[in-house]
Amino acid sequence: MSIHPYPLWSANRELLASRDRRNGEWVFPAVPDASPLAPHHETLPVQGNGTVYSFTIIHPGAKTGLPPYALGCVDFDGPVRIFGRLQGKAQPAIGDRYRPCADDNLGYVFEAVAA
Repeated sequence: MSIHPYPLWSANRELLASRDRRNGEWVFPAVPDASPLAPHHETLPVQGNGTVYSFTIIHPGAKTGLPPYALGCVDFDGPVRIFGRLQGKAQPAIGDRYRPCADDNLGYVFEAVAA
């Protein structure tokens, strides 16, 4: 059962977003069925790999014991821009390719795609 009030993954394990039926604009996360906006949106899977638009490296405080990690905005076809954790590469770069993957703690992350 999802802890989110919106659908995050399809049955085929595809990350979900919504597209406005009136103007074609995409939004993430997908609009929940209970939302008053739901009749104006359709839920669709995010297609393919995305391209890093922007990113930053987070350096948690030393007392946490956590290593640095990357967060970034990734552009997908639609178009839809999604913010999330970037994994699988020591140093991301603008223009790098990433794919959405399920994550037990965060719901989703982006994994680097080999060039």
